[in-house]
Amino acid sequence: MIGNAVQDAINSQIQKELYSSYLYLAMAAYFEERSLAGLAKWMRLQADEEREHAMKFYDHLIDRGGRVSLMAIEAPKSEWPSSMEVFKEAQAHEAKVTASIHSLYDLAVKEKDYPAQVLLQWFITEQVEEERNVAGIVAQLELVEARASAILMLDHRLGKRGGG
Repeated sequence: MIGNAVQDAINSQIQKELYSSYLYLAMAAYFEERSLAGLAKWMRLQADEEREHAMKFYDHLIDRGGRVSLMAIEAPKSEWPSSMEVFKEAQAHEAKVTASIHSLYDLAVKEKDYPAQVLLQWFITEQVEEERNVAGIVAQLELVEARASAILMLDHRLGKRGGG
């Protein structure tokens, strides 16, 4: 059985992961509207991945006899001044998610919730990858920002990201 403090924190994290999925889907729509299908695909896959993260937490609660309490998800913004600003926001968002995962891990340690600690180790590793990936795209956008045609090459490359 899972303790109430960890259960409540995991339910909150489910909401944050679903919001992340919503945010990335809004970012995908932004790129679709600008005919940047590769950037949109990257964001759509990111949205799918965030939903999968929410489901990992969901399943963890179910597996441990906990209660899933789904909360309202705030609507994300839908406009940005540029592709660079979209990815900078994604970068800042991933840092925020990392901080949330770290806080949840601290709680699991405090509560001596070993199964949650194991689950959260996976998320800690995943967040290193998430932050690295988006930071790499921001760095590439900084290199191509002055050359509008270069964004099309980056769009093409990001469109090759795996997934359905």
